[in-house]
Amino acid sequence: MKKHFYLVLFLFINYLGFSQLTPPAQLQAYYKDVDFTQTGLTLFNDLAIETAVKHTNYLTYSPGIWEASKITDQDPLNTSNVLLIYGYNDTDANFITDRSRNKNNNGGNQGTDWNREHTFPNSLGNPKLETSGRNVPPYADAHNLRPSDVKMNSNRGNLKFAAGSGNAGNTGANWYPGDEWKGDAARILMYMYLRYGDQCKPAFASVGTTNAVDPDMINLLLEWNASDPVSTTEDNRNTYHANTTNAYAQGNRNPFIDNPYLATVIWGGAPAENRWGSSGPSDTEAPTTPTNLAASNPTETTVDLSWTASTDNTAVITYNVYVDGAYYVSTNSTTTTITIKNLSSSTTYSFSVLAADLANNTSPLSTAVNETTLAASSGSINACAFETFEGMEANNSSYADRSWAGNGGQWTAKRARTDQTLNNRAICIDVRGTKDGALTSPEIANGIGELTISTQRAFSGGTGNLDIIVNSVLKGTIPYSDATQTTTLKDINVAGNVIIEISESTSGGDRVIIDDLSWTCYSTLSVDENISEKFKITPNPINGAFLNIKTNEKANYTIHDMLGKVLLTGSVNQFKQTLNVSSLNKGTYILRIDSPSGNFTKKLIK
Repeated sequence: MKKHFYLVLFLFINYLGFSQLTPPAQLQAYYKDVDFTQTGLTLFNDLAIETAVKHTNYLTYSPGIWEASKITDQDPLNTSNVLLIYGYNDTDANFITDRSRNKNNNGGNQGTDWNREHTFPNSLGNPKLETSGRNVPPYADAHNLRPSDVKMNSNRGNLKFAAGSGNAGNTGANWYPGDEWKGDAARILMYMYLRYGDQCKPAFASVGTTNAVDPDMINLLLEWNASDPVSTTEDNRNTYHANTTNAYAQGNRNPFIDNPYLATVIWGGAPAENRWGSSGPSDTEAPTTPTNLAASNPTETTVDLSWTASTDNTAVITYNVYVDGAYYVSTNSTTTTITIKNLSSSTTYSFSVLAADLANNTSPLSTAVNETTLAASSGSINACAFETFEGMEANNSSYADRSWAGNGGQWTAKRARTDQTLNNRAICIDVRGTKDGALTSPEIANGIGELTISTQRAFSGGTGNLDIIVNSVLKGTIPYSDATQTTTLKDINVAGNVIIEISESTSGGDRVIIDDLSWTCYSTLSVDENISEKFKITPNPINGAFLNIKTNEKANYTIHDMLGKVLLTGSVNQFKQTLNVSSLNKGTYILRIDSPSGNFTKKLIK
């Protein structure tokens, strides 16, 4: 909302980067666990946890939100009234445009009553806000619900916010909240994204250009946040809800009301008002275009990219990578290499990159480069090693220790027979009971990235898993059954000389046919620079009693509910850790990982 009197002017000082953020004394206790030296999405995640942890009181939609609104949205000029979002005129004899109305006239009657507007519309959430129920958040979150004229609320419906000017109303097929309310709307959508994550992405409820730092943010909201300062009513709402002695207080605040400049620190754009100090200078200079883009090391499903870093008058904060002209992913400012994954085999792709700075200035796209992925055939996947078993003795039905000159050197097998076929000639190892059937590669240079293998159970038996051991360390398992299946074990990532052994260490087992074994070379480009990518969290959403954390690092984990309460803790020190999460009810949770490489948080849905 616009202020009628400006008590503070924006101060711009001539230095580069963001100014230091120190909450004022009255807010330091609330934000004591947030590290304000962070920027970008790291700061976003810190604030998200704090906002969830402090949300200790879940208001009911009725009567909780009604009663809270009568207090938090009181008209400063008439304490008997509440302010109506999108309203702009109390004297034009048109009830729809009213800006203020008696606080006790809450209900559903047009012309006399006000009701509750979901600024982030219920139906635009994914899933809808009401999915968990109407008397719990996110449907009943007081920071999202504002008093509105009944008909004005209906006129807006679930239309997305879009650029406009003047009073509230339709703008094409969308909705402009009005000059007085656009900052309120922007800060509410930012709060909902912070509080409920992927369920309430700003791009679900607003239209415009996407943000360079975070494609789920819409730059229009940053513009509104910067151009429309925080109002007294917004401050009053925050102050009330942060005080848990108040009957209808949620306990948490909207950080973007406390300081709109937090949005600038997270997403860039035009500097918003820094209510905790001075703001950084305006920046209109775009970074230089990334050069020397090169594509290399194609496999069936991946291509490695590298480029020369851009320069900027302030700082490059991200590179956006495009595949066939469509946005693919963003990297951090220090990353000029990336592996593009999940591509189709035998397909030519076009790759390009652009750079973005703190103020969302973007460079032109780099010169595009083309690369073709490899065909889906055995032994051709950028193979550091592959074995098709065509060079070994054929048609021997006895189980014995065997060796032969295969690809890369001398291969060996224990308790193996050679009379079985799969895609063609194949090896069959006996891993029944105490049988120690195994297949071992020669020592081969250039490491291993991921391994692909075809398997099938021979004769009668059941299903099971073969262990994949690299340099005497278990790296994962490959399944087998009575049907032929080809499986890829990803993210093994061992450098240097490697020896691969395939066996089964568990009791039971079967006789298993193995064919068309291959593995990719290890590449530093295959290791994602983002710490969260080193941990594979599956399944998410959780559809049963178990959650898997796959990593090569030791780490500690904590699972919180959305109120911040610690529900589960433990450590991860295996290739794959299975967590029993049967005690968790359906809902949204926060997983925190603390590892030697760094820390990150991830939303879990069950």
